[in-house]
Amino acid sequence: MEPTIYTISGSPRGWRVLLGMVIKGLDMKVTYLSLSDGEHKSDSYLEINPRGRVPSLVAGDVVITDSLAILSWLDQQFSELPLFGSSPEEHARIWSATRDATDKLRDGMNSLLLPIFFKGADTANRELHEAADTVMYELQWLENRLDGQDFMAGDNPTAADAVIYPEIRILARALETHSDLMTELGFVDLDQKFPKGHAWARRIEALDGFEKSLPVHWSN
Repeated sequence: MEPTIYTISGSPRGWRVLLGMVIKGLDMKVTYLSLSDGEHKSDSYLEINPRGRVPSLVAGDVVITDSLAILSWLDQQFSELPLFGSSPEEHARIWSATRDATDKLRDGMNSLLLPIFFKGADTANRELHEAADTVMYELQWLENRLDGQDFMAGDNPTAADAVIYPEIRILARALETHSDLMTELGFVDLDQKFPKGHAWARRIEALDGFEKSLPVHWSN
């Protein structure tokens, strides 16, 4: 049975998997669930993932309901262009960058962007300023990580890039759709403040098939 990825357009965790497939040169069936229609809470999807979260992968009798576990499964199932390295040292370095991002960067982005995208926040209050400071700190961390290398864990794209890029691109989306508020929070001239990060994002976007990973609703 052809593996199928279930996700929601724009979900950072789902995007990780789609970008991981791009890095590995894979082309799989992707089923997009409607967030507004609550399809991730439908009976049919809850049979796949009882928590009602995305992404999920279904391949025959195999069901995986965690983005990092899916990336790991893809790496084991399709060995070319490994997402988690080919040596113990690479494996550890990639996992270190990946886990750091899933903890610290994801938490900062949630604190900043969930109120803006889903709760109608339109004023730069204290909570948003604190979240913005956290995100800026993490952007500097990423900038430092890129010193002397093209990608987040070395000279080739890996799982670390698949996890980190969606967070950065969704931040850019907030700059596009809520420019006044984001400017008030200090998000201006980011390409000049973080030139290595800017160049890294362009390298990710130059990968063959990258456009297939973009949220489908952004083109509507």
